[in-house]
Amino acid sequence: MKHLHRAPLVSVFVLLALLLVACGGGGTTATGSNTSSGSTPTAASQSPVTLNVFAAASLTESFNDIATQYHVSHPNVTLKYNFNGSQLLVQQIISGAPADVFASADTTNMKKASDAGLVNDSKIFVQNKLTVVIPASNPGNITTLKDLAKKGEKIVVAAPSVPVGKYGLQVLDNMGKSSEYGPSYESAVKANFVSQEENVKAVVQKVQLGEADAGIVYRTDVTNAIINKVKLIDIPDNFNVIAQYPIAVTKNSTHAAEAQDFVQYILSSGGQATLEKYRFITTSK
Repeated sequence: MKHLHRAPLVSVFVLLALLLVACGGGGTTATGSNTSSGSTPTAASQSPVTLNVFAAASLTESFNDIATQYHVSHPNVTLKYNFNGSQLLVQQIISGAPADVFASADTTNMKKASDAGLVNDSKIFVQNKLTVVIPASNPGNITTLKDLAKKGEKIVVAAPSVPVGKYGLQVLDNMGKSSEYGPSYESAVKANFVSQEENVKAVVQKVQLGEADAGIVYRTDVTNAIINKVKLIDIPDNFNVIAQYPIAVTKNSTHAAEAQDFVQYILSSGGQATLEKYRFITTSK
């Protein structure tokens, strides 16, 4: 009989022990969860940040694509772009415009920002080449580079202060020094300049709309959106210019860490792959 009375008591003690273990286990799990959350905050818990990125106009399409990709891994970061000629962007930064990152289409304007003490160390992140673009309807009947020198052709370029305008003049100088073209060719082409724009996209637009017979632009400006509206005439490598694009975080950035992360992404394999997709020459080439 004693054995029969002891069984229910044992069962009660077992149940109580199990309840205590269960309560203790729940408390341990909650504490561990809180500790983990505090030491490794999720992206959703990070404060929203807006980065002001001042970038050369020729980077418009590629950087907009990069923004979409970047937001996937950095959902708290919004990229606010200011696309324009590099010479205008550096003047804006010098004048106090709030910028976190500066991506220039040449080293000259980056040096201006550096000399003014406005940027940290810059890095070349991509390169570019020039090409001649003509309207698909080809009103000037231009089929070769030599046709650019025909009297009466309307050629639109960027101003000499704009990187692509400066590079274009260097290309013509190279051609003018050659036996194939010569100085008379260079002067004849320059005599056909009808406008000098403040950024490369303005050059592309005028050619695309048929307001000019030809223009000198970056090969990256011939995007999928306009490929059926224009034709290209390649510039041989021995005359062409390799444009160097540097990027840097500004010293007045209010989000320096996030700005540096963005620059690192541009330099990473992911960023470089996107730039290559838009026909840039990547730093790994």
